[in-house]
Order: sequence, then structure tokens, then C-alpha cells
Amino acid sequence: MKQIAFALALTLAAPAAWAADKLPLSQISHYLNGLKAVQTTFTQVNDDGSLSTGKLWMQRPGKMRFEYDPPSSAVVLANAGTVQIFDPKSNQPAEQYPLKRTPLSLVLARNVNLGQANMVVAHDFDGTATVVTAQDPKNPESGRIELMFTDNPVELRKWVIYDNAGTQTTVLLGQLDTGKNLNRDLFRKSNRSGSGNR
Repeated sequence: MKQIAFALALTLAAPAAWAADKLPLSQISHYLNGLKAVQTTFTQVNDDGSLSTGKLWMQRPGKMRFEYDPPSSAVVLANAGTVQIFDPKSNQPAEQYPLKRTPLSLVLARNVNLGQANMVVAHDFDGTATVVTAQDPKNPESGRIELMFTDNPVELRKWVIYDNAGTQTTVLLGQLDTGKNLNRDLFRKSNRSGSGNR
């Protein structure tokens, strides 16, 4: 539990001037639509309390790559409307499922509009950050995503995925690097990248 508490504290550790109130949904939508190429590190808190770390790349719209650090070394790719999970320890083919069946599709959409009817189910301010809980109004059974944003400047700091089985997975993001072009092969190949730059 101490590890989890420490990991959660890291998400608020960066200096910032906290907002006095929650960010409007229109401003958050504009921010997400402005995220084109992103790379960062992440800490994942799994439903059983275990921790995983790794690197994350995102190319909007529609592309994301998770590379998990050892001992996992798994790679998760989202591209062309499909999510693939590659586990080097398994002899089985990669697991595949439609991106639209995961709440992350809301973040990777070509046009993020949190003002859509029945998309946002909660919009709160916890004293330091704005927290938005959203679902795909066309596929609410696919689960929900809780997004946390700090202000000045607006930045995505964390998300929590709640699936239809009742489990939750928290991803705490490191500092977002939005200034580099990303190699297209990051989102097409399951081998370890080494570097996210061209």
C-alpha cells in the first residue's frame, strides 16, 4: 500500500499553480485535440495493487504504444482501430480486440468532444485537479475512463480505466514530451523500440 500511495503522490509532485475551480469541458476537449505526438513514462497501478512501469507513446488520432519494463516486457499497440497485446513470455498469438471497445478510444478519437450527450458522467474538482469521468455513449458497456487534469498549463496527469467486469487500472503519467516526431514503426511493430524518436 505504501508503494501505491507513493505512486499516486507522484502524479501531483510536479510544480504548478493549481486552478481555483474545475476546468470547463470545452477547454479540456480543446487541450486533448491539441495533443498530437506525445511520449512519456508511466506507472500503472493494477486492480490487485501491483505496480508496473514503462514508456508510453501516443499519436493522435488512433495510435498508442505501451512498453512495459522488465520483468513484464509486454507491448500493447493501438493502431488502425485495433488493440494488440504482445507478451514475450507467451507462446500464444497476440491478443486483439477493437479499440472502440476500450474507453481509451475517447482520448484517441480524431475529434474529442466531451460535450456530447451522455458521454461525461462526472465532472469534478478535487481541490488540486479537474477529474472527468467519461464513457462512449454508443458503447457504455465497454467501461468508463476517469481523466485527471492539472491547470496552468492544462496537462493530463492520470487516467483510470473501469472495465465492465468491475476492475480498475490506474495509469500515472510522467512529464509529457510533446515536441518530438514519432517513428511510425512504433505503432506497427511489437519489438522493443529503444527510442521513440526518428
